[in-house]
Amino acid sequence: MKRTVLFCVYLLAVSISCAQAPQGTKERIKVYSQAIEGNLVQDPAERDVTVYLPPSYQSEPERRYPVLYMLHGFTDSDSQWFGWEDHWINLHEVLDAALAEEKTREMIVVMPNAYNRFRGSMYSSSPTIGDWETFVAKELVNYIDEHYRTLPNTASRGLAGHSMGGYGTIRLGMKYPEVWSAIYLLSPCCMEGATPNTNTEFMQSVEAVTAVDQLESVGFGVIATLASAAAWAPNPGKPPFYLDLPFAEGEVRPEIAAKFSANRTLYTIDQYIHNLKRLKAIGMDAGLQDRGISGATKKLHELLEAYDIPHFYESYEGDHLNRIAERIRTKTLPFFTEHLKFE
Repeated sequence: MKRTVLFCVYLLAVSISCAQAPQGTKERIKVYSQAIEGNLVQDPAERDVTVYLPPSYQSEPERRYPVLYMLHGFTDSDSQWFGWEDHWINLHEVLDAALAEEKTREMIVVMPNAYNRFRGSMYSSSPTIGDWETFVAKELVNYIDEHYRTLPNTASRGLAGHSMGGYGTIRLGMKYPEVWSAIYLLSPCCMEGATPNTNTEFMQSVEAVTAVDQLESVGFGVIATLASAAAWAPNPGKPPFYLDLPFAEGEVRPEIAAKFSANRTLYTIDQYIHNLKRLKAIGMDAGLQDRGISGATKKLHELLEAYDIPHFYESYEGDHLNRIAERIRTKTLPFFTEHLKFE
């Protein structure tokens, strides 16, 4: 009986502690992008963006904060990640929990909505989908610095992302070291691979998609191939999707497949080593059960080692989704707490 009473008292104390823990607020805004304006598939240039403001933001009006830009994965959105709708992760709750554990310092967190006609922009630059690189690295950063109490300097900006967002993080991080000082990749996709699936039946299923109204009903592999082609192999003369596939009539098209390869991180990163050395900190991790992504992340780690670029790398027991919230709370956010400048 005594143990039961003590346990109940403990649960009550924990409950009260959690209830009293300060919580951040979030707001969903719209940011107009001239870089995305005029894209061939007519995706809106006015983009949704979720902004997380830490608990003290309202109560300390003179205080300024570092900013972490977070990039979501393929088929996801900022709305899903920040709990505006049910999803496998709620980043708002993760951020509050991390602050309560006192291993993470307060920062503003910003996530743009990269869900487009093809369910994901790949955070790339293409006439077909628009210039997402410029939008994220310049327009969005400038907007946030102008409208929120940020520390508007490189040393106080971080960039992180999951899956497609992890790919976007290394893509943008190695191209814009003057914007961010620290980056962290969570299970980054798309870093290697010559061509998409060249199974005959699969290629036929992709080529069978010829109308815009078909896009919402196709499977993951099909839409991922189309999204990659829209980002990396645009063709202004081929409506309605304005892209070239890396195969036609069951045969690989080497010249288009080469465009895909030219956007794979592990095949292009050597040209950006000097930029990567300008970053203050680089982190990455992937679950061991995350199939090819785990192997590609390890290869990136080994490449950075070969160039003597300091970085954090860890593999862990997990798949593509099941421990991401935990990794963000216990690894990613403390990483930026250590490496960003807070004053």
